[in-house]
Parts: sequence; structure tokens; C-alpha cells
Amino acid sequence: MRILQLISSAGYYGAENVLLCLAESLRSSGHENVIGVFRNQHKPNTQIADRARAAGLETVIIPCRSRIDREAVAAIRECIKTKEIDLLHTHGYKSNIYGIKAARAARIPLVATCHNWPGLTLPLRLYSILDRIALHRANHIVAVSDNVRKRLRRFAIPASKITVIQNGIDTARFASANPALRQEFHLNGKTVIGAVGRLSSEKGHSFLLRAVARIAEEFPNLAVVFAGSGPEQPALESLARELKLENKVVFAGFRQDVPEVYASLDIFVLPSLQEALPLTLLEAMAAGLPVVASHVGDVRKIVVSGESGLLAEPGSADSLYRALAELLRQPALRDTLRAKGRTVVSTSFSVQRMATRYLQVYESVLHSCRPLRYELA
Repeated sequence: MRILQLISSAGYYGAENVLLCLAESLRSSGHENVIGVFRNQHKPNTQIADRARAAGLETVIIPCRSRIDREAVAAIRECIKTKEIDLLHTHGYKSNIYGIKAARAARIPLVATCHNWPGLTLPLRLYSILDRIALHRANHIVAVSDNVRKRLRRFAIPASKITVIQNGIDTARFASANPALRQEFHLNGKTVIGAVGRLSSEKGHSFLLRAVARIAEEFPNLAVVFAGSGPEQPALESLARELKLENKVVFAGFRQDVPEVYASLDIFVLPSLQEALPLTLLEAMAAGLPVVASHVGDVRKIVVSGESGLLAEPGSADSLYRALAELLRQPALRDTLRAKGRTVVSTSFSVQRMATRYLQVYESVLHSCRPLRYELA
């Protein structure tokens, strides 16, 4: 089977990571993948294409010169034709909108994955409406969590067209990394709390800072690392100064050495206000970190509080403070959570399990569409 994995990317985040993990796992089972990446004129981020090439995956760049570019549709269709693609798999609203037009013109089926819907800015509302139309025309839709599935159902998409496939990760990447950040930022001897991901308001990092400001009185040897970049960084830096934490907080910026980042932490925190099924949480648990996470989206399916991690109320610095204090005061609890977290991820959230589920969807869609394809041909 030859699959075109299509994405419009603003950086290398969760959806991009899932796409490449999926493509590499499918390749290992004998299926060929082409990674199609939009090069948007207003924000030409093609970092995922660089990573795909480094992994030995065939990559195609789709130029897109405006918000509605018919030539981009033609370029996707040409890619489908020349690469002899059997199925188009789209990731995200822009890929859905452009992909459905190209797939219909090329007479191949389309599977769309809905990773999540972050808060929409005004310029994106038109895309949101068009995305709903496109999703109704997809042959099948994969939701990465039950919460996303429920939102799709509110769009009046039939339940029979939706399959929930939870994200998976390559757990081997996190087994034996070096704690590179500790030396780089002079963190040796400190207890390091960390958050990994985009610095944006819905990630709730300000609540983590406020929780740390309280707990630092009891544990003065703490340090906090934010690994990631984003529009919220100036506000977080200002808040750290206001809370007199500037000497305890490290803004490490965007990192490509993610396993080394996790290896440098003692505790991982996901203080998000909204999530679907967060990849960073799975990665942290695979790296053997005790975790504290807001119970949003499908987090409860990953973290059982007191067994595989601790849960906190979203948007509550006080709840985060209590969870962190419990972990810091009880080393034995941290050890228990580390072991259980690793087991949960390796048994239920491996990339192999995810790829097998996707392959079942692909084969079902191709089988159901084959008579129509022959008739159209």
C-alpha cells in the first residue's frame, strides 16, 4: 500500500511527531509512505519535511501561496498520480480541506485524523467551517481521543465514520538518554520540574509557575525547565520575575533532543487547560518520570491518580501545588509512579499498536471503496 501523509505544519509538535512515528512503523511492515508538507507563503515551516528526509522517508513539498490556493490542490493531485498513491491520509484542518478536493479528483479514498482543536483565532474561523464540510466528505475519520470523537459527533458526523485511535510513541527512544540539560543549564544537584511543549496560553504554564512559587519555600533547591517556544514566553518570563523565580526558571527554547530533555527532569508536569491525548505525557512516562497532569481530554485514560501519576484540577495553581508537594515529600511514591507509568505506556500506547489500528482503518476503507474506484475508472 502507498499512502500520502499530508500535513500543514507550524512547527514540530504532537501531530507532526505522531505522523512520522506512524509512517516509520508502517514502513517497517512493508507499506510505503510519502510525506506531503505544505510550504505556506505566510508561515513556511517545513521542519517536519527535514525530519522525514533524515528518517529516509520520501517527502514532497506542496507550495501554498494564499489561504485558498487551487494550485496547491493541483499539486497534491499530481503527487497522487506520479507517486501512485492508494490512499490519502490528512492531518489537520488545512490538509483536510485541500486533501478532500485532490482525493476526489484523483479518485482515491481519504482518511482524516483529528488531533485536536485548539482555541481558534478570528482568521481561522473560516477554515473551521470549511473543515467541518471537508470532514463530512472524508471516507473515514480518526479521532485521537473520546473527547475529539464527541466533538466530531456534534458536527453531525455519523458514528460509523469515526474510529478512536489513541496516539502511540516509540518507547525505545526514551529508555537510556543522557541528562544533557543538567550540564547545559547548570542544574546538577537540583530537583528539576519540567514541562515540554509549545508555550501558549491553553497549556496553563502560568499556573505551574504560581504553584512552584509556593512550594519553593519548602524546597528551595528546585528548578523549573520549560522546553519549548511560543507566544506566551514573554508573559511567563515576566511572571517568573514577579514571583521572584527568575533564578529558578530555565526557558530552554525549542529542543530537538527531546529524550535528553526528559532524562534531565525529576518530575514532569502537564498543566494544560485543554488537550486531546497529549504526546508529551506519554513520552514523559516512557522516560520513567513521575507525572502531574491536569485531568483534561483523555488524560484520565493515561493517568490513574496515585497509581500511574497524579491528577490536578485544570487552571488551579493550588491543585498543582498539592500534587507537587506530595511527590516531593514522598520519594517512594515517585518510584511507584515511575514504574507503573512505564508499564502503562509500553502496553497500551506503543507506536506499533497505533500503526496496527491505522492499518486496519486503511484496509477497511480501501476495501469499501474498491468497487466505486473500478466503476469510476
